[in-house]
Formats: sequence, C-alpha cells, structure tokens
Amino acid sequence: MRIALILAGLALFPTLSASAQKNTVPTERWSNEKIWFSPTFRSEGVYGIRSMADGIHYTSLEYTEEGNAVVKYAYRTGEAVDTLAKSVDIYGGEGRIAGYQFSADEQQLLVSSDHEGIYRHSYTANYHVYRIGSGEAGRPLLSDGTPVRLATFSPTGDKVAYVRDNNLWVVGLDDLDRHKALTKDGEWNHVINGASDWVYEEEFGKDRGFFWSPDGQHIAYYRFDESAVKEFSMPMYGSLYPDPYTFKYPKAGEINSEVSIHVADAASGMVTDLVAVDGDNYIPRIMWMGDTDDLMVMRMNRHQNKMELLKFDMGEVANRMQPKEEALFVEESETHVPVQDNFTFLSDGSFLMTSMMDGYNHLYLVKGPENAQQLTMGQWDITSVQGYDAKRKVVYFAGSMKGATQEHLAKVDLKGRMTTLDETTGTHGVRWSKTFDYAIHDHSDASTPSVYVLRDRKWKEIRMLRDNAGLRETLEDYAVAPREFFTFTDDAGEDLNCWMMKPTDFNPEKQYPVYVAIYGGPGVNTVNDSWGGTTYYWHNLLCQEGYIVVSCDPRGTPKRGRDFEHSTYLQLGKLETEDFIDLAEHLSAMDYIDGDRIGIQGWSYGGYMTLLAMTKGAEHYAAGISVAPVTNWRYYDSIYTERFMRTPQENADGYDDNSPINHADKLEGPLLLVHGSADDNVHFQNAMEMVDALVGAGKDFDFFAYPNRNHGIYGGNTRLHLFDMMLDFLRENL
Repeated sequence: MRIALILAGLALFPTLSASAQKNTVPTERWSNEKIWFSPTFRSEGVYGIRSMADGIHYTSLEYTEEGNAVVKYAYRTGEAVDTLAKSVDIYGGEGRIAGYQFSADEQQLLVSSDHEGIYRHSYTANYHVYRIGSGEAGRPLLSDGTPVRLATFSPTGDKVAYVRDNNLWVVGLDDLDRHKALTKDGEWNHVINGASDWVYEEEFGKDRGFFWSPDGQHIAYYRFDESAVKEFSMPMYGSLYPDPYTFKYPKAGEINSEVSIHVADAASGMVTDLVAVDGDNYIPRIMWMGDTDDLMVMRMNRHQNKMELLKFDMGEVANRMQPKEEALFVEESETHVPVQDNFTFLSDGSFLMTSMMDGYNHLYLVKGPENAQQLTMGQWDITSVQGYDAKRKVVYFAGSMKGATQEHLAKVDLKGRMTTLDETTGTHGVRWSKTFDYAIHDHSDASTPSVYVLRDRKWKEIRMLRDNAGLRETLEDYAVAPREFFTFTDDAGEDLNCWMMKPTDFNPEKQYPVYVAIYGGPGVNTVNDSWGGTTYYWHNLLCQEGYIVVSCDPRGTPKRGRDFEHSTYLQLGKLETEDFIDLAEHLSAMDYIDGDRIGIQGWSYGGYMTLLAMTKGAEHYAAGISVAPVTNWRYYDSIYTERFMRTPQENADGYDDNSPINHADKLEGPLLLVHGSADDNVHFQNAMEMVDALVGAGKDFDFFAYPNRNHGIYGGNTRLHLFDMMLDFLRENL
C-alpha cells in the first residue's frame, strides 16, 4: 500500500521553486490539464544508470533513430565511450530493449522486451541473449517466443534460469534448444516454483523466488503451495460477459500458502529440501552468504514479532549429507520485527544488518547469535543502506539524523566511527558506483527541485548532472505557494510534524477553507523537506482556488523510532484519528481559518483515515474525498494487516472499533468515495461495503468507480478525470 500511494503521486508533498518566489505578477494559471495531462511541469532526473564492475564506467539505455541502445559512459566526464548493444542489431529490425542485465564478466547481455505486468513488481517478458561485439544478432531465449518471468544469468555466464508456467527452468547457452525443467508440479492458483505468491510479492516486496549460488552450480528457490488459500475474483469489463480474474489472496486471519525452500543442482536437476513452514509462519528472505556455499534463510512467525536467521551449509550436499539448520541470530519484539534487506556478509563469517533492537533502526555487526555490535546510535532511524565498501571497510546509509522531515547521508566504519556526508538541510539520496569511487548525489528541499551532482569518494563535486533549471524557469510564471513547516502538540502530548501552504495573495484578515492532505499510516511520511512532483502542483492549484492546504504526520508514521511508529499496534486508525481531530481543533483556533470549512482527502491508507475523520471526527471535518480506501481491515491481506493488528480472531475489537463501515451513521458532511474496480490490492469490495453501510444509515454521498483500474487509478485520461472531479467536489462542498 505504501508504494502504491507513492506511485499514485499522493504521498510526496513538494514546495516552491526558489526562483518562483521572486515572481510577484504570475502570468499563468494552474490547471489540472497542465498538471496531469501535459509535460508542462516535467522535471529532469538521472535515471537508468548502472555502474559497471570497474566502478569508473556506467551504462544507460538511450534512444536512437533506429530504436534504442545500451551505451557505455565514463563517470568522470559523462562522455560516451562505446555502444554495447543496439536494438536493431539484437532484433534484426523492429523491437525495443525494455530491460537488460549483464553477465558477471560483462561480455553478454540478457535483454528483455514486451513486458506485461502481473502485479506490482512481477511481469512476463521475451528475452534474448546477446554477445557484445560478436556482430551476431541476439538469440531468443525461447525459440517459440513464449514470454517468461525472472530470467537471470548464472554467475558463470553459461546458463540462464527462468520461471515458466509456475515452474523453474534452466537452459545452457551453448544449446538454447535444450531447456530443463527443475520442477514439474507448478500450476496456476495451486503451486508456484521460483516466484512468489501475491501476498509475498506485495508485502515482503519481492517477486523473485530463485537465487543462483555464487559458483553457478546450484539454485535456491521458493515453492509456494497455495492450494488451500481462498480465491478472490474481479470482473474485467469490456466484453458481453465480463471475464473474472481470479487469484489467491489470503485476507487477515485466513489460510496462507505453505512455503518451502529447496536447492536444485543446475546440471543434474537433483533437489535438496531445506526448510518448510506452514501458513502460520513465513520465510520473507533467502540469500547466499557472500561467496560461500552457505545459504541464509529468514524465518518469521505469523505475528511477525520473532525473526530467526538460519544458515544451511550447501557444501555438505557434495558429501551426500543433509544440510543442518544453524541459528545465526534471533530477534524478538512485543510488536513486530521489520523485514529488511540490509545484509552484508563479510569474509570472516560475520555480517552487517539493521535492527530496531534499541528502539531506533540502527546498523549492527553480528558475529554470533549473542554477539551484535551496534555501529550507529542515537534517537533517529536509518532509512536505507546504500552499500558496503569492502576495500575501505565503511557502510554508506541514509537516516533521519536531523529530524523526521529530513533525510541525510552518512558513512560508518566497523568501529562505529560515523561521518555525515552533507549537512545541507533537506532530503538527500545517492547511487554509488560499484567501487564506491563515484556517487550520483541528488538533493532537494522545500524550496528547490532536485539537483543531481556527480561526486568523488571524498564527496568533492566533479560536475553538475541535472539542475532542473528549465522547471524553475517555468514556475516563474506561476503563483507558487511556499510550504511552511510547523509542529503542534496533540492531546496525548506528542509533537506532530506538519506543513501549511497559503494562497499567494493571503490576507490574515480573511478566513479560508482548509484542505488537509493525508496518508497517516505505517511506512509513509507526508511532511518531508523535499521536492515531490505533481501533487505539489495540485496543491498550488487549490491555493489558487482560495484554499489553505495542510498535511500532518500522526502517531504511527516512521523516522521517529519504534515507540512512535509502533504506538498504533493492535488499533490501526484509533490514535491517528485522534491526532487528525486534534489537528482540526488546532487549525480552527487560527484567526484566518474557517473552522466550519475544514476538508480532508487521502488515498489508500489515507482514504481509510479520511473516512474515519468524516465519521468519528464528523464535527471537525466538513467534507472529505476518500480514494481506494480500506474500510475494514478484515478485507485486507494477512501479512500487512496482522503485522500491525494480529488476526481478527485474536483482536476482533481492534478490527471493528476503527472500521469506517461501523461508523457510517456518524457521517454528516459531503463525502466523495472513489475506487477502481480492478484493484488487486485494496479490493473494490471495500468501497462496496462502505456504500452498503452508508445506504443502510440513510446517508447521502457521492460515489464513482473506475472500470478495470487498479489501486493507482491511472491510464489515458483517467488521472485528469479524477482530479477534475475532485476539484468540482471541493468547489461545490468546501
């Protein structure tokens, strides 16, 4: 859900251009057409950069007159030094490169085309193998053109493994006519080998379910038996009799897939069974431990409050021994243990990982089950890890060292000596080359669009890459409202981060309606000192219309440590609603705000919070727009929901007390409810149940459904249509 919101463009709230502040007589007006259906406010970025193994070159996919091509560049100069592959050479004519991966020796490319999305991460594609500099056309991975999933070179570059028809396959590149099925029991909606089921993909963030061993001899893979998982169906409109799309979706408290981990010998096909769990346990991650024969398996209980890291020595298979399970580390929590990917395996058998063991997310060096050395500390969270420089023995990461509205970059060595790379306020990101000799650094803040700079290892600027000067120049013709950050103390005594945007012709003697833009749930902050994109322009349009726009991060949001983030455990929606009610009271006390005209809008979790604010907080919010909301956590998936709520069987009151459908009779103000009929994430069922409850309570409201649209509600004219409808609703009701 968190990622869906970001993709929908409703989680990031940027601010004004510095140059735009100087403009006193705007000549252009904001419009939804310019924002959602034109390139007027297109920003520059640095996309598709892939470091090569030498760390001094990178590749990028570039358009050409004949199609597109993989081009090699020098980091320091930015100059093209070679064209490694052209689509016209690979396909012998028509065709475009949609994606590519190098073999380990960077002499071959595995090129994909014709991507067809399945869910959030997963897709099928056609693949070709292309040898760089050979002068030969690319060879189709499958001669019949059948699309497959997850095709990947072996580390030795002589084989490719992939998933087809829910089975794991391997083929040697010396004979692409001889494909070997390593599994044979795969079946749609029953058994999956080498890929993940819907809920693992969505909530553990991975669709890949197989991994080559470092020596290229073995493939560790997942097997999902989802036979007992209940099916969910969505009608797909467009034909005389709409076809139902049916897939396995475990809702809260229902049966999950049985999951097992196996290792196949790529040459012989012999399979070793390692570990299996029933539907009341999970295996969120498996990974080979560096360049060894050891495989690490992460196992968690259904409550996700106990995480075990297990090691299996696959070298024992060569001696015809069954690998034994060895405990590497165990972490437990009264709430839940976050799943993360920040593992680095060192040559001495120790490893690096992040954990919230001390109440904040920090980096640890783990040398044994009872030996975890904390490398970073303080009342802030690590938000991402960029990598480990083995040569210099330092870890690069980002964190909230300067507060939850900021994100800064730092490094720490294995003795815990930490250095912040850049003290400039705002939000920083970085992509290092593989040798950590070059960094593509991006920075923005509440008054500056993203600026991209190439830096060396010592953080010295080498050259400007993108500065978004064109965007800043465009914004000079518009009335751009600054974002003013503030905090207020809720009734529980917590200081909450907020921002406010006022009309550029603001008059403190007048009273203004307020549009509160929210998410309010786990994993997402909307109060960020950063430049974000189209949603900011939408908020400027609202300021142009005479609204004040406000956002707030309530209890339960990240970057402020475990106690704040996990305070909503077992009662999602309760404390957040209290905080949004307190926010409305705080705003109403301001002389220039009309307390009878405070509205609220959110998408996904924000849509859920909008419904609660409009029902439990009806006397404080005058109008609301709820897009793709959860209306009862019983309807949402098992992994996400139970992470915060446990099961409905254990916590029925927690589910029901804060379900909007159980408070429909409290609705007083105008409500616009919107949902996509093909939302595989937050099902259309949520909207239908809310509609039924509102009708049963005799409440008037507006409802709109977008046929065949998923959780993001986009495509063609869709987003423009949605925001025009939202604007009309606000004009009429707020």
